[in-house]
Amino acid sequence: MIFAGIDVGGKNLHAVIVNDGTLLAKAEAPSGIKKAEVVERLFDKMLKEAGLKFSDISRIVTTGSSGKRVSFANGYIPDAAADARGTIQLVPSVRTIIDVGAEESRAIKISPEGKVIDFAMNERCAAGTGTFIDSMARTLEMSVEDMAKASLKSTRSIPMNAQCAVFGESEVVSLVHQNVSKEDISRAVHDAVASRVGSIARIVGFEGDIVVIGGVARNVGFIESLGRELGVNIKVPESPDFVGALGAAAAAASGVTEEEVPARIVEMENS
Repeated sequence: MIFAGIDVGGKNLHAVIVNDGTLLAKAEAPSGIKKAEVVERLFDKMLKEAGLKFSDISRIVTTGSSGKRVSFANGYIPDAAADARGTIQLVPSVRTIIDVGAEESRAIKISPEGKVIDFAMNERCAAGTGTFIDSMARTLEMSVEDMAKASLKSTRSIPMNAQCAVFGESEVVSLVHQNVSKEDISRAVHDAVASRVGSIARIVGFEGDIVVIGGVARNVGFIESLGRELGVNIKVPESPDFVGALGAAAAAASGVTEEEVPARIVEMENS
């Protein structure tokens, strides 16, 4: 049977179509303002590329901050539940998941069966998200990818005290004026984000294999900084930004159309 999972985030949309666990198609796009319309267009495109009709899809489950806006879906599950279901398929030994996206970061402790045991997130502060890294890269007049690579060449650790994107930009400009190298500033940015994310991970505690997912998991500079922050080796699955969509598809395949998870929201300062 064929199922679909759609992760509708605040900045990006990811969707997958699977058949008995085999990936048939996947696609991504900026969510935009009219998210529901973007989802429909992208899903239609996926169906055509996979040679399928809408009626071929047995069940569709969504997740993400705007997942409930998808009118043609059969159900919705929270991000944490989708993360758990998707990650344990890819890394069965996982017990702690760290999901860092454009607008939110979360830490999730799961059982060996993939059930969410505990969950904490930072949903109010950009300093622990991809948005902060994007903003600092623009300030340095670098791409995010180049800044990530530059951070790996840093020869020293420089503390970055800013707790929001606005003050972060000012601090980066100040470091530039002090003739601090872009490599060292890049590391400082990633270390700052890793510190915020690490504090959330410590709230739920971490054990066993730690897997990082979400769009920011593609950032090698952040992964290096987070590994130092937590003092552990971190695993990153292939296509880490599609894990939520895979988890939603897994829920669809299991007949799950809604799910509750325990939650503790950690509110940081507004950016």
